[in-house]
Amino acid sequence: MTQKQDQQTITVNGLEVAYRFDGPEDAHVVLMANSLMSNYSMWDWNVPALADRYRVLRYDKRGHGGSQTTSGPYSISQLADDAVALLDALKIDKVHFIGLSMGGMIGQQMGARYPERIYSLSLCDTASEMPPRNLWEERFEIARKDGIPGLVDGTIKRWFTAPFIERAPQDIDKVRQMILGTGVEGYIGCASAVRDMAQTTMLLKIKTPTLILTGRQDPACTVEQATVLNRMIDGSKMVLIEEAAHLSNIEQPAVFNQVIREFIDSVDNTL
Repeated sequence: MTQKQDQQTITVNGLEVAYRFDGPEDAHVVLMANSLMSNYSMWDWNVPALADRYRVLRYDKRGHGGSQTTSGPYSISQLADDAVALLDALKIDKVHFIGLSMGGMIGQQMGARYPERIYSLSLCDTASEMPPRNLWEERFEIARKDGIPGLVDGTIKRWFTAPFIERAPQDIDKVRQMILGTGVEGYIGCASAVRDMAQTTMLLKIKTPTLILTGRQDPACTVEQATVLNRMIDGSKMVLIEEAAHLSNIEQPAVFNQVIREFIDSVDNTL
């Protein structure tokens, strides 16, 4: 039986964190971590492909969705510590980790610093460094002046290819509302962590089975940046999804789900 529960909150690291479980209670846990300017509903396209076999745990990082916003700036290491504290609070020893964009940056920290907590790492549409600094400063200025609505159209154009924006207005509207639900303070706090991130050498510490998955047309975290992850993480596997930009999990969910599921199953079957 698959059990579904609505959003719950728990205090970790002095922070109210929103989370949700789907799937059988006695199964291995898959932890899913979101992108910047999103909440855990970004995984609605993917959870059904996992929840028959796995206990899927989704959560909102600090400053996003239903989780508390604390004063920033944040760091990726702090956000990874939040994720581990959530697992501790829920008494979960080990997970298959799936992170997209900023979630994948958190995953890099988890794999390098908390390897004993990770069965497998799926790092999707992500990077180990995100220059240039002035690009982030420009976005912060827009957010302070116009709020998140000033960033929403540009974000959607980076997240999806033009043909998908044209053919999937309902999906785009759902994503638009998700972006608009992000507060300016939480956005700047988390985006500052991305701006200041320098994790490339840390990748050498990752020994966990790792999948690098990215959309071929991703302009935010490019194929070149994914290739860096693939080269630096020993034994990692890299897969490109055709006709997908940054949120490849929403633009090409069937392919994304198949690749992720086959990878996680292949690791889980050896445990």
